Amino acid sequence: MAAATENTVLNFNVGVLGHIDSGKTSLAKALSTTASTASFDKNPQSKERGITLDLGFSSFSVSIPDHLNGNAYDTLQFTLVDCPGHASLIRTIIGGAQIIDLMMLVIDVTKGMQTQSAECLIIGEITCKKMVVVLNKVDLLPPQKKQATIEKMTKRMLKTLESTCFAGSPVIAVAAKPGGPDGGEECSEGIDQLIEELKRQTYIPARDSSGPLLFSLDHCFAIRGQGTVMTGTMLSGKVTVNDTVEIPALKVNKKVKSMQMFHKPVTSISQGDRAGICVTQFDPKQLERGLVCTPGTLPTIFAGIISVKKISYFKGACTTKAKFHVTMGHDTVMSKVTFFRCLTDQEDSNPEFSFSKEFIYQDELLKPLPSKETKKSGDFDQPQTANHQWALLEFEKPVTCPEACLVIGSKLDTDIHSNTCRLAFHGRLVSHMTEKNYLDTILPQLKIFKTKCREGFVERMTDEYSVIGRSLFKKETNIQLFVGLKVHLSTGEEGVIEGGFGQSGKFKVRIPSGLGDEASKQLSILSKKKGKKKQDTEDVSSLPHDHQPIKIILHFKRYMFDAKKQMIQS
Repeated sequence: MAAATENTVLNFNVGVLGHIDSGKTSLAKALSTTASTASFDKNPQSKERGITLDLGFSSFSVSIPDHLNGNAYDTLQFTLVDCPGHASLIRTIIGGAQIIDLMMLVIDVTKGMQTQSAECLIIGEITCKKMVVVLNKVDLLPPQKKQATIEKMTKRMLKTLESTCFAGSPVIAVAAKPGGPDGGEECSEGIDQLIEELKRQTYIPARDSSGPLLFSLDHCFAIRGQGTVMTGTMLSGKVTVNDTVEIPALKVNKKVKSMQMFHKPVTSISQGDRAGICVTQFDPKQLERGLVCTPGTLPTIFAGIISVKKISYFKGACTTKAKFHVTMGHDTVMSKVTFFRCLTDQEDSNPEFSFSKEFIYQDELLKPLPSKETKKSGDFDQPQTANHQWALLEFEKPVTCPEACLVIGSKLDTDIHSNTCRLAFHGRLVSHMTEKNYLDTILPQLKIFKTKCREGFVERMTDEYSVIGRSLFKKETNIQLFVGLKVHLSTGEEGVIEGGFGQSGKFKVRIPSGLGDEASKQLSILSKKKGKKKQDTEDVSSLPHDHQPIKIILHFKRYMFDAKKQMIQS
């Protein structure tokens, strides 16, 4: 066995994403010189169906480009993450996209942007900074129209990208596999130009080897006489041979026996590296994909709070209490969602989430503000747009995930043949709940409130400091719960509910400052109307303004997770 070496290679992860049958795997093959144990559709089902069903990994190396010289690396290794293109595998695509530094969006030049192309573009916007567009299958274009078609498609793609963070991205035309799967050994076209463009787009990714280990595992297999190999990508920290690591999904610890990066033994790996970690006495059938970490550092959570933004291409409403497919790392689980937002004055001063703050309940997730729009402090009406929104996620089964991990919410039960975006929202985990009984122990601390407004009418005046009200409560309402709450009259006076009056839901209101002249006049006019029954049943909106009953208006708020359902007034 070759001696393990220290790593002077800069590993740069490139995601290969696009619609099904756009030629992603053929492109990865044309670029790669080294294949991993999971690459080029080696999965038997992939070969049988002729499509990519899982993430594939391969690599090629080049000398460090001039603009990266002087950074202690002598080789630049591109690790290609070949993501499946089929609509039903979107959760696998999301998992793969979270470990990339640059994205290649592969477009079939004969078809242009398609549904999954658009979803991949959205995922790319959320997960990485740079992109190269690859127009594949140019060999299928008629020779006399080839250049004109490439130029036309290039302009169309640049136009599509104008409103994204990838505006102005390079567009490269290639033929990764001339003649298709059944073609001969005809040379690929445009691959050298693509490699040069990838080199130009390369940067030194932010890598930090400090802190706890977090390894995103995507394949697991046994090697006879050696042990079990877990292949994946280092998300954070560092691991060295003989270190002890935890597989939190199974609650087991294992010692690292050896490691390799694309068949080359190494003694340590750190953030950004693609590697295989060999452990002993572990059945690979127990774990298909997941996370490996420093023991005791990765929580298993039953609920979480995320900062959240709606994805503009999602046409449906993201409503509170609806269920979404939530992807965190390689895990996708069903989750019930509750949306809420800051009070405006809190948003201006400090937009960070805290259990010490109050938040406003939202019926649905709102679009981000297009500009620095603000609402008056204390205005709790539902706006059409908002910044600094959050979501409470309650999972159907617990999830093991890192703190501050990326979260993507989707409607994956949408018809995959419909021409619609299924990605609904995205965000970052800002707080997590590891207790199974979080509903009783933690959620009561989350001060999300709903505003309530009730209206009734003044029936009559008992004296200048008291009135009898009606139509604010039902007959069966326990009015004692409302005693002491403030109300105001439509004529401007403020009052306090003192208690019930009789058995029909009527109540008594004390007016500390006394009734004004306008209220006294209106009540005098109404008292002269013939018959109490007539007053109760008449359509008050048809009366002249100064003859209409005086309204009694009650405002209060309730915290969603307050078990006592108390009514709060500021």
